[in-house]
Parts: sequence; structure tokens; C-alpha cells
Amino acid sequence: MEVAVPKAVVDELMKRGLDPEAAIIEALAKLAYLDPDTVAEARSELATKYLEEGRRLSDSDPVQASEKLHKAAEECVKALAIRLGLAEVLERVDKRGRWTVTDLEKAVAAISRQLGDWFMEAWDSANYLHVWGFHEAKLDAEAVKARLPYIEKMVKEGCRHPPR
Repeated sequence: MEVAVPKAVVDELMKRGLDPEAAIIEALAKLAYLDPDTVAEARSELATKYLEEGRRLSDSDPVQASEKLHKAAEECVKALAIRLGLAEVLERVDKRGRWTVTDLEKAVAAISRQLGDWFMEAWDSANYLHVWGFHEAKLDAEAVKARLPYIEKMVKEGCRHPPR
């Protein structure tokens, strides 16, 4: 079932620097007291969606591809933080009501200890895309596609890690 969100709501969320889809998942999780595994699965699905969008845009729009691939990695980290029960990080996020770069970094470090150094390397590639590909718009299609396999591995192998 597709659900439409009014444009005014989407615009306001974006104006506040929030990703509308991720914000909706977060709000619904709290409103409906969703099971953590359901929230983790929703974030994994969103990561897959962003991965596909990033791959599709990589030739035609490296700037937007960079942002979509970073979002895929970010959603994967959030899903894994839930699946692996990273209580310290999740409690800070819940108390604050949003994720920060510090929270993501702490989660990535903990995830890497469990899954291996490849996860941190993939996260570093995603951050490189975010800064140099999206914010600075300095990367071309070739540079974006060179980092795509790292994000793919995060989403396809890491994001689907079994629950705790």
C-alpha cells in the first residue's frame, strides 16, 4: 500500500533538515510503539530503496547519487544499531529525539567490532560521498561508482544481519 504525505509536510521536514521518510518511520515507531525488529526492517527497506536510487542516478546525477548512497548507509547503521541492541546509542537517540553524527559514529564503531573492519571502511566511503560528492559536488560519476560496492555490501550483507 502506498501512502501519500502532503507536500507541505514534506517541504517543512526538508526545511528542517530532516529526511521525510526516515522521520516518518521514527514518528510512527513512537506513536504506535512498533516492535524494534519492525523498525529495523523498515530502515533496511529504506536503505535498499536509497541504494537503488543512488545506483540509478550515478551516471546522470553524481551529486544526488552521492546523497542517496549516503542515506542508504545511514539507514543501514540505524537498522543495525537496533538489530544488535546498541542500547547506549539508542537511549541517547531516543532521549534527544534524533540521530547525530556522533551517534552514527559510535554505532558504526560498535557494528564494526561485530561485523569486521569492512563496515567502518564502507561507512567512510559513504561519508566521503556525502561531503565531497553531495555537499561539495566535486565527484564525478566514476568516483561515485567506485564507492558503490562498499555501500552495496553494507546494505546487502550488513543491514540484513540477524537480530540479537
